[in-house]
Amino acid sequence: MKNIDELKKDIEGLDTKELLEFFLENYDDKIALSSSLGAEDQVLSDMLFSITKSARVFTLDTGRLPYETYDLIAQTNHKYGVKIELFFPQNKRVENYVNTKGINAFYESIENRKECCNIRKMEPLKRALESVDVWITGLRASQSVTRDDMSLIEYDENFGVIKLNPLISWSEKDVWDYIKENKVPYNELHEKNYPSIGCAPCTRPVKEGEDIRAGRWWWEEPIHKECGLHKKVGV
Repeated sequence: MKNIDELKKDIEGLDTKELLEFFLENYDDKIALSSSLGAEDQVLSDMLFSITKSARVFTLDTGRLPYETYDLIAQTNHKYGVKIELFFPQNKRVENYVNTKGINAFYESIENRKECCNIRKMEPLKRALESVDVWITGLRASQSVTRDDMSLIEYDENFGVIKLNPLISWSEKDVWDYIKENKVPYNELHEKNYPSIGCAPCTRPVKEGEDIRAGRWWWEEPIHKECGLHKKVGV
């Protein structure tokens, strides 16, 4: 496997789709997009499936997603003639958490919320990434104060994979211009002031003038608003 510095030289000057083509060609079935079915991930899915229908795209079904997200999974599969892979949390761990702490214990403390995210998202993601060398994400630097130091390509020490962030320098306008121009299916909750969509009980619409991530875990301070998927070691 090439190191990050070598890859940075190889991809210098490539646009977003050329970047994806390069990695698909060089990593074949050892590269996958983790999709939350958000606008950014839908852009990347569209690009990947336009290159090859065999591109790997997976999502984490936490068991508490909005029904609109499930509808979008079906729409996306139908439009592109594919099947997005679904990874589920371990049922015993979910049962233990709910039965000992409560159905909505994540509202009670940051510790409880992070434990819920760990059970429903972190562990399934770890399983999903066991078979890949390159993890594609839809992260953008302007999404959150916790993401402004991320790079186009980096090594993720948490999961032991190369992390590729093709849209890291894209603006929100860039994303929506692409969606409209290419008729990419998107979550209807975006039309109801949900710029960022996660689990149903942890997502609300944002008010005018609020940050685009304000609707995620709105009862917490901005610096805590990550589930851990993109947390850097030591941070």
